[in-house]
Amino acid sequence: MGTVEHPRVRPGVLEDRLYQERIAETAVRFNTLVVLPTGLGKTAIALRVLAEYLLRTPTRSMLFLAPTRPLVVQHARSVAASLFAPEPLVLTGAIAPERRAELMHPPQVVVATPQVVANDLASGAFPLDTFSLIIFDEAHRAVGDYPYVTIGRANREGPRARVLAMTASPGGSLARIREVWNHLGIERFEYRTDRSADVLPYVHGIGVETLEVPVPPPVRDLAIRLRAAAQRPVEALRQLGVVPAGDVGRRTLVEVGHRLHRAIDDTRSSGASAPELWRAVTAQAVAMKIFHALELIESQGVDSLREYLGRQRAAAARRATPALRQFLSDPDVVEVTRRLETVTLEHPKIATAVGLVAEELHRSPNARVIVFGQYRDTVDRLVTELSNRHDPAVRPARFVGQATHGDDTGLSQREQVALLDAFREGRVNCLVATSVAEEGLDIPETDLVVFYEPIPDVIRTIQRRGRTGRVRTGRVVVLVAEGTRDVGLHRAASSRERRMHDMLEKVQSEAEGGQGVPLPKPRTVQKTLYGPA
Repeated sequence: MGTVEHPRVRPGVLEDRLYQERIAETAVRFNTLVVLPTGLGKTAIALRVLAEYLLRTPTRSMLFLAPTRPLVVQHARSVAASLFAPEPLVLTGAIAPERRAELMHPPQVVVATPQVVANDLASGAFPLDTFSLIIFDEAHRAVGDYPYVTIGRANREGPRARVLAMTASPGGSLARIREVWNHLGIERFEYRTDRSADVLPYVHGIGVETLEVPVPPPVRDLAIRLRAAAQRPVEALRQLGVVPAGDVGRRTLVEVGHRLHRAIDDTRSSGASAPELWRAVTAQAVAMKIFHALELIESQGVDSLREYLGRQRAAAARRATPALRQFLSDPDVVEVTRRLETVTLEHPKIATAVGLVAEELHRSPNARVIVFGQYRDTVDRLVTELSNRHDPAVRPARFVGQATHGDDTGLSQREQVALLDAFREGRVNCLVATSVAEEGLDIPETDLVVFYEPIPDVIRTIQRRGRTGRVRTGRVVVLVAEGTRDVGLHRAASSRERRMHDMLEKVQSEAEGGQGVPLPKPRTVQKTLYGPA
């Protein structure tokens, strides 16, 4: 296979792929939204477009936006290694605003987080009118109040620089695609899957396996206790007319919480007394705590639940809210807490995940593995278990976000970048990661991705899966605890992804026919006791 030949592209760096060429040609001429599976070269397309704008508009600057600092650093490295261009200017929140202003000397290639650019736009310190091209990586974020929306609006109202927006998934609804489309001023839509005719020659394939893990009786008994506990606050909400008859899940409780807090704001502004409303708020908070405890014991492990209950008791000792007191005094929660003092059996997911990692790295010593966990407690436990093997073939590391919560220390930007370098070079061969590793990691050598638990969000599922299968056939294993909410979440994720692809094919067809993106159907609004649903 040949490489891209262009005056601004370093020889032998970018593989010449037909679909990337076609998409880049469109993106040079029109504001384009590119939807392409992770691993098929969205960055390569961006570099092609960037090279052409360096050639066409040598007196103008180009802006490459990415949502995280490690991803910004990564993109800056790609630009420097791939293009004949000035050294990219990296702008993140680690650089003071006044220093950022001093570093702006057009023309240049600026690689930045959107928060920094939006803040500098607000203060008048970012010269957007000097830019001819703006690249939005992970463009599905251009909704709500995310800074991409601010930057897109400023561009539409001002310089109208060319826009290239890229994502592996714009979301599962026409409304969300429409929002991204409008906020970024999109004119063309380029959508490919790994089954598209011009993509097939470059696909290495991903084998996706679902591994059902039986839940041992002692763990199941704890879950039964917590389900019984959950029925009490849910029944209280039902008697108050807040939730309907029938099963009530976590999503319903979240929506109820939003409505209740809006109603609280209304009563505060009017000065009215609402004792029933406050009882509902307390019951909803208790139910959420119990549902979270249930999720931990079913899909995470005994230690995760033990840690969570310990943190709740510590919080109650500092300041016991009505919800916290009610949660910790529930008879079934009390019994679960008592049993946890003697339960030594851990959730079998732990041993299963550790076994999968060890098996892969012993079979292929040069392999790379990523294990995704929803919670830091789980990540920490997995790293501990992998490290305790004292197996030289398994070199794990914890990869989490920058936030620090109490004793739970995050990783700085520098530490994150250093870990990715160590992973790329093989000094670390297993990353145990939270969601921070879902977006944009350029690690083509990853051979195995393990989902410690399924997640219902289609964007995150695609992002996680796309960490493998980039340069050779990859493998994805999703761990599902039998008879738990894991089963429903896994089924929901698969169903939503199928619907998303059907919808994207329709959008592609209508966009090619010149009809643009179809408008979503109007939503039906229902009224309840505490405001709109």
